[in-house]
Amino acid sequence: MTDTIHVDIVSAEHAIFSGSAEMVFAPADLGEVGIAPGHAPFVTKLGPGEVRVRDAEGKESAFYVSGGMLEVQPKVVTVLTDTAQRAEDLDEAAILKAKEEAENAFHDKSDAIDYAKARASLAETAAQLQTIQRLRKRAGR
Repeated sequence: MTDTIHVDIVSAEHAIFSGSAEMVFAPADLGEVGIAPGHAPFVTKLGPGEVRVRDAEGKESAFYVSGGMLEVQPKVVTVLTDTAQRAEDLDEAAILKAKEEAENAFHDKSDAIDYAKARASLAETAAQLQTIQRLRKRAGR
């Protein structure tokens, strides 16, 4: 039997995943981290991107997170985020529309524009699109 680690992915709305994993990959602020059972404890900030959970059979589940916090203990990994979705549930058309709106807002020359908000929205839509592209690549599409 393979060693596993318990993983909880929790958004502000609900728990999206709770189960065992052989390996977890997450978009930490300074780059992607990989966590295996028995990993040294740490806490780090997450950026927007894909969290991948590989089970003992080697099957991977992918989730988009908007950012948040990652807590690692030797037997438990917890992802706390404002927004989390299963990668296959992401709506590419809606994301592309949101990206276009953020780009338009960013290029708007009026004083009413909130550049930080527009920049954050662009980063989030880019991470969502990257998650969709990775999912397609793994599926061989």
